[in-house]
Amino acid sequence: MIQTFHFTNQQSVYNGKVRDVYSIGNKHLVMVVSDRVSAFDVVLPRLIPYKGQVLNQMAAYFLDATKHIVPNWVLAVPDANATVGLRCKPFKIEMVVRGYLAGHAARVYKSGLRTICGVALPDGLRENDRLPNPIITPTTKADAGHDADISKDEIIAKGLASKDEYEQVENYTLALYEHGVKMAAQKGLLLVDTKYEFGSLDDKILLMDEIHTPDSSRYFYADGYEQRQMAGHAQKQLSKEFLRQWLIQNGFQGLEGQQVPLMTDEIVNEISNRYIELYESITGLQFVKADNTNMQLRIESAVNKYLACL
Repeated sequence: MIQTFHFTNQQSVYNGKVRDVYSIGNKHLVMVVSDRVSAFDVVLPRLIPYKGQVLNQMAAYFLDATKHIVPNWVLAVPDANATVGLRCKPFKIEMVVRGYLAGHAARVYKSGLRTICGVALPDGLRENDRLPNPIITPTTKADAGHDADISKDEIIAKGLASKDEYEQVENYTLALYEHGVKMAAQKGLLLVDTKYEFGSLDDKILLMDEIHTPDSSRYFYADGYEQRQMAGHAQKQLSKEFLRQWLIQNGFQGLEGQQVPLMTDEIVNEISNRYIELYESITGLQFVKADNTNMQLRIESAVNKYLACL
């Protein structure tokens, strides 16, 4: 399912689960966001129409809205599915920040553990409860396979970041989450949890990759949240969690020997519609579908035109 592009002065390409990153010369990158979808660190067998466009355009929206908090890698977004930016040295960690007990954290808590990534959690919490304060639960950034929970002390001890670097990244993470919570609230949403990735360039820390998209974040609808919690009902949400739950219900959690269940046209279209719904809900903008008749030619032409101006 990997589609190969050819850009001016291209040096190499890294194919991730969802994004393909092209090195351009020594200073720049082109990130093409595909319609591939992953869950439990496994790329699922079917493409999700317009998912890549949603992620790319939403990331651009939020990176622009938070550049006053932390500088980021983006130079331009010449195509609906592609971003051109600065080449940074990435920290091999993902900064996961949580304001609610949901997803992975809820599953860990339900197993009986009361500490995650070195952070203690109080007794008596229910799934999707708001936490007393946002917590940071970092993970390793695996080139392949599963990411793993890791604590602040382990990150520093393993040299994944110095103490000063980690503390600056930690401060950025909390500030970005606070801003994301406020932006979500303006649209009637709760930013439940999210993750950020950072890198360094010329001794400066930059925000990388994407932020506040449905691939990196979980949103609940604010309206009715308290009532649903009091009644013990599931929260109405905009995220990939519904996809993870569908996979779990059909016997798949990315474990050895498990097979991805059949993804029908109906589930594929539902996933696509969920991504578009989130884009419109969180940005307040109407989603305009790009012409995907010849996506390769469209992307290459737009990106190469911009690269010629660098």
